[in-house]
Order: sequence, then structure tokens, then C-alpha cells
Amino acid sequence: MLLLSACDGQQATIERGEDDPQRALLRLQLPTRHDPRSYRDWTWVACPIMLPPTIPPGAVLHLPTLRLAGNRVRADLAHTHAVPKARRTGHTVALGVDWGLNTLLSAGAARLHDDGHITALGHGAQFRAAGVLAKQHQLRRLSEHLHAKASQYQRLIDGDEQHELSGKHGVLEDEIRFVSDRRSSLNDTLGWAAARWTVDQAIAAQATVIYLEDLRSMEAKGMGRTHNTRLSQTVRGQIADRVRHLAAEAGIAVVTVPPRDTSRRCPRCLTPLRHRKAPDRPTAPGWKWAVCPDRAGCGWQGDRDHGAWQRIAGLAHQTKTVTDRTTATMVIRSVVDTLETKAVITPTTATSRADRSKTGPTLHRTTRPAPRRRGAPSPTGPCGPAGKRPEGHAPTGQRTLPRAAHRHQGGTTISTPSPRLRPGTPIPPTPAARGTAGRRIPPARPRHPSTMAEPISDTMSDMGSLN
Repeated sequence: MLLLSACDGQQATIERGEDDPQRALLRLQLPTRHDPRSYRDWTWVACPIMLPPTIPPGAVLHLPTLRLAGNRVRADLAHTHAVPKARRTGHTVALGVDWGLNTLLSAGAARLHDDGHITALGHGAQFRAAGVLAKQHQLRRLSEHLHAKASQYQRLIDGDEQHELSGKHGVLEDEIRFVSDRRSSLNDTLGWAAARWTVDQAIAAQATVIYLEDLRSMEAKGMGRTHNTRLSQTVRGQIADRVRHLAAEAGIAVVTVPPRDTSRRCPRCLTPLRHRKAPDRPTAPGWKWAVCPDRAGCGWQGDRDHGAWQRIAGLAHQTKTVTDRTTATMVIRSVVDTLETKAVITPTTATSRADRSKTGPTLHRTTRPAPRRRGAPSPTGPCGPAGKRPEGHAPTGQRTLPRAAHRHQGGTTISTPSPRLRPGTPIPPTPAARGTAGRRIPPARPRHPSTMAEPISDTMSDMGSLN
């Protein structure tokens, strides 16, 4: 590894290419022999470097650090570029970020209008890292088991280097270091992923400030074994530092706010909320679902974390933003009661109060007429005008013989075909047959002459002679 950051311009220089801004030329003096004695034993060597696309074209390049990677020489190149300066006040769009236990981050944007009221831009989003947190929990339990086992071996060895457990103790120490490095790598990956997600949410909403909940004084005590473990495993400090680093590149200010009453009061009317386990379990105690008891006025209900980010992104306390002298970060130290009344989220649309009970008809009534039943008369059609029957039909009050006559013998139904009759022949009414179970068999419907199987040429000739 060759450190060039300590060299001056007489030993090393770096410049961008005139034709291609993604190429740079590194020039440095190297000795021509293993024991240089004068300036003649040194010569200038030019090294072309390909710049990655992440380096802006207008960035200032600094001398790199050269290191060997196989058969290639890698250059760790530092660069500096100008970014917009973040301001403390004058923000109209802000992103509020709330820390959670099951959900690591809950964020959403809010807008401050000219008349002073604040509206939420959408319903917000959540950053879930259940897989990484589960892996962290597994590695933590493994680390505790390894530490306990190593401590037992240490007591048994008692300083004896020739003890038979010395080798196993060394293996456990190596395994503990490996698990610790794995946990650190997961925390680092989780911190960068959460920070990148937060800054991307702010850029998408065109926010100029990110309000983070300040939980540095929160202690993991008295909340149960599960909550204490989750609070201890979170990487809030790393996430906050990486959010500031990534937000500075986009000129977005990052301000920490006190966590007082962020999850306790309603974001619309500041009424103390009632917490439930789930929206469909209103009587089960829990902390995930929040309901505003003021149904006459607000009636807001939703996820507890969603209500918290709306309270954090209030934009009403931005005039109280100061820069901390120790950490050089922007903070809001306390909540002002007079400004708290203005830090409410005004709903964009009025909530519907229409009656949704199913006491009346809910299906739409169509104006299309119902389909006509088979055999029913129609105003126009093959049966002629309504109220009239064509010749060949039985008069009203009389019926034709059914298609098949049914009789029952010993519980068995026997069907015999009915004889064919000419149209117009009246049949005296007969009582309908009844089955063994007493079920009445309906009579057959009258048939049109055009549907009869036998020819009706004789009948038509007689009708013609009558005319």
C-alpha cells in the first residue's frame, strides 16, 4: 500500500483528462534503483485512472492511496464537491421519521401552507427489516452461548496453558470474534440501507428538512425481555449519522426533535389517544393501533407509528431550531405549548358521514324489463296481439292432453305416450295425477300448431274452404 496523501506537488499530482472527464492522470516520482542517492535516480511515471460514475464531473480530486489487488493496482480516490447549504428555517415540505419496535422506521411528508395549516402528503411509508433483525437476534443468542461456554472453559483451565481444554478455548475465542464481526457487518448494512431509504423518501417528496425523533436518552429497561432486546439491538445512532451524511449531499437539513407526546396525542386535535391491539379488536389492550376518543370532532384512528410521524413533521417549531455547539447538529430542544396548537395535521378531504347500514336496498334498480317467461303472451309476436289466440289453440279454461300420462303402480311411475290430437279439439278437464308422496303434477302447457309433429294439411284445407 502506497499512501500519497502526504506527498506534495513536487512528488505527485493528479489531474482530470481534458477530453474525457471520467479519466484522470496520476503523475508521481518513483526511484529507478533500490538505493537512490540523487535526483537523477528518480523519474516521473504517468498512471491513467478510470473514474467511477459516482464521482461528479465537477468534483475536486485528491491524491489517492495505491494498493495491490491481484495483478492490478487499485486507487482509493478521495474527492470533494460542492453541495447546497442546508438552512434551519423557511421550510414548507418536511419529512417526519419515527422510530418503532416492530417497524424500524415510519416516515411521511407534510406541507405547510401559506395560511398556516399543515396537510399530510399521502399516508406515509414504513421501513421493515424483520429479516435482518431476526438474524441479529439469532447471532446475539449464539454470542451469549459462546461467551458462557468460554467463561466455563476459562474457569476450568485456571491459567494452565498445558490444560487439555486450552485448544477448545482458543477455538471459541475465534468463533466469538467471527460472530461479533458478523453482527457489526449486519448493523452497518442495516444503517446504510435505512439511511438511504429515508433520504430517498425526502427527495421523492421534495422535502428540504428531515425531522428525526431524538431517542438518545431512551433506556432499555422495564419494558419486558422482548422490547428490551429490540431496543438494545437497534442502530439508531448509526442510522442518524448516515442520514446526515447522505442528506448533506442533497442539501437537506436533518433536525432532531424531542419525543414528548409524539405517540400519545392525536395528530389532528391533540387529544390523548387510546391504544388497542388491532382495529378489529377494540377491547384487546395493546400499543399498535391508536384511536382518538373525540368522535364528535376528529375521530382519527390509524397505526400508532403513522400518527407519530405526523406529529414529528409538524413544521410549527422550525423557528426554535438551533445548532448544537458540541455535535454541530441541528436540534429542537423543547416543545412550546403555544406552537403546539398549530402543529396539527388538517385532513385534505372531509370524512364521509353517510349512513352505511344495510337497512334498505343496496342494489341498483335497472330500467331494463324482465325477460318474458316461456309460453306467456306478448303484445307482438307469433301469438298475435295480447288477449287473442290464433286458430288452433285451445280456448281459455280448457287444456290439451298432456304430453305423457303418468300412473303409479306399486311405487313405480309408468309413463305412456299420449295420442296426437288435431289442433282445436277440446279435451274435458281431468283431475291431475298425484304421486305416491302426494306431489301434484302440473299440467302440460298448450302447444303451438307449428311445433306439432303431424302434418296439418287437411286442417289447413278445411280452414281455407271456410274462408
